[in-house]
Amino acid sequence: MREYLLTLCVTAAVTYLLTGPVRKFAIAAGAMPEIRERDVHREPTPRLGGIAMFGGLCAGLLVASQMSNIGEMFELSSEPRALLAGAALIWLLGVLDDKWGVDALIKLGGQMIAAGVMVWQGLTILWIPVPGVGSVALTPMQGTLLTVALVVITINAVNFVDGLDGLASGMVCIAAAAFFMYAYRMWYGYGVEAAAPATLFAVILMGMALGFLPHNMHPARIFMGDSGSMLIGLVLAAGAISITGQVDPDLLQAATGSEKEAVKSTVPVYIPVVLLPLSIIAVPVADLVLAVVRRTWNGQSPFAADRGHLHHRLLEIGHSHSRAVLIMYFWSALIGFSAVAYSVNSASVWVVLALAMFSAVGLFILLLPRFTPRVPRWAQAVVPPRYRSKGRLAEEVDEAGPSSASPAAGAAGAERSGTVARANGATAVGARGGHRVPQRSKAGSRG
Repeated sequence: MREYLLTLCVTAAVTYLLTGPVRKFAIAAGAMPEIRERDVHREPTPRLGGIAMFGGLCAGLLVASQMSNIGEMFELSSEPRALLAGAALIWLLGVLDDKWGVDALIKLGGQMIAAGVMVWQGLTILWIPVPGVGSVALTPMQGTLLTVALVVITINAVNFVDGLDGLASGMVCIAAAAFFMYAYRMWYGYGVEAAAPATLFAVILMGMALGFLPHNMHPARIFMGDSGSMLIGLVLAAGAISITGQVDPDLLQAATGSEKEAVKSTVPVYIPVVLLPLSIIAVPVADLVLAVVRRTWNGQSPFAADRGHLHHRLLEIGHSHSRAVLIMYFWSALIGFSAVAYSVNSASVWVVLALAMFSAVGLFILLLPRFTPRVPRWAQAVVPPRYRSKGRLAEEVDEAGPSSASPAAGAAGAERSGTVARANGATAVGARGGHRVPQRSKAGSRG
């Protein structure tokens, strides 16, 4: 665990430290696209954040290769090299798209090539467990097609959800944390050494997301762009493929006595290829499916951009930017960690009750977009101003006086005054039949 923790810290630190210089480079390189109609930000923001994330990935793999325990995996398995090769291809494709723009079909082809490179180097699905049947071995063609499909779906799901500041990086970090718990338990709890690469991939993915998140929170100073969103989607898919394609069913069969019993007793645990990745990224995948159906129904291309994503709808019904992101975080964590809890104890009623209770809480928050909680009076000094009562704010202004008001408060007051003035001006124009009447200033009247 200490080696994984060190790898996590190094990956996060390198990503965090590289993001600042990458932002300056993106501004100098002109990787600041104009504001589009579907965008929610109002100022041009540089992209290419995936450069820093790729640097964190390389640093994490380099540090892990020098560890005494984890380093043995690099000698016994080719999966880390397969991940690095596929990540380099998808990252390069994303950088080109962030700077000059790449056609959607070309990006889809590049994603399939990156997945094919990982398959060629041994990172592929070899078998899947089927309850009541046992472990079903796949032919090389079936394994390749299933691997490529899983990689492409995961990449595009993460790419589609990257629409608000901090949304994609935070959701992927939550997914990586849930997957790390699953893979780590598979390795140390069941003694399956083939789960070690997936555990490492999850740790590195968490470090990449955590290192980039401080720069990407609202208001974001830099976007990860396609170079980042496609990269973290590929790493997430690689972890699921690794733990599925390389775990030997005979190891599970030896513990239970028969293959069917092994599958039956471990399906709640051994579910990475179908249930676990899709449950961890259930919200992005749902967004992806709904977007494809919506655009196809309207006669548009499935790759055509619009403002119909889940995060856009949260903003439309009245949620603020930060609250919409937190709601998406909540549902991702609820689904992902519920899948992990089910894998630990599938027969527990408490898991179902907890899931139902938290789902009710999530629905309650979702349906109250304008609800602003108020904290007790004694605790209002340590919370943001929007959660304080009006009486408390009035007392603070009276005590501080106009001369000691903060610049932010002055700017907010000026903005409100300007809004009122514009509204009054518009009323005056309307009352005068649409003709603007010049207003004299006091100095002009005195002169």
